Amino acid sequence: MSDNQSLLVERASELDEEDLAALCEAADAAIIDGGGFGWVNPPGRTALERYFHGVLLVPERELYIARLQGVVVGSAQLVRPPRNNEAQAFGATLMHAFMAPYARGQGLARMLTRRVEDGARALGYHVLNLDVRETQEVAIHMYEALGYIRWGVHPAYARVAGRTVRGFHYYKLLQPGGRIG
Repeated sequence: MSDNQSLLVERASELDEEDLAALCEAADAAIIDGGGFGWVNPPGRTALERYFHGVLLVPERELYIARLQGVVVGSAQLVRPPRNNEAQAFGATLMHAFMAPYARGQGLARMLTRRVEDGARALGYHVLNLDVRETQEVAIHMYEALGYIRWGVHPAYARVAGRTVRGFHYYKLLQPGGRIG
């Protein structure tokens, strides 16, 4: 494992050109490796730049970035429920998490997940939800090791390389004692 001082996870409220370029490169690498965040094929640099700039503009989304030796190598989003969904206002969603293949094995994905959990907890959320393709076995193992509970399987969750794959749905209780409210 790398020196912990070279690993950093933070919430991003803006991205300078260097960070945006590194984030787009990391996203491309993750998508090509099969660990993308919805895309199966890289959409191109311009689309990724617009996407990440857009994420920063959406009030219900928080972008968290992971750095290895100062360079952005992955990200995840904390998504709050819409204001009109009072019935589910106690829960948030961890979405679009990825780590570039060249940065894996350092513990950054765990740090990133925990930082999103801390962000959700600080905002008063009691539950954090997420979903993942069945083909992303390393991510599944990590989420389960971090205490996420699989509550469902979607049999036709995604299409990857012409094949329909299942999706696994998870949740984790965030408040002390595992209470919902």
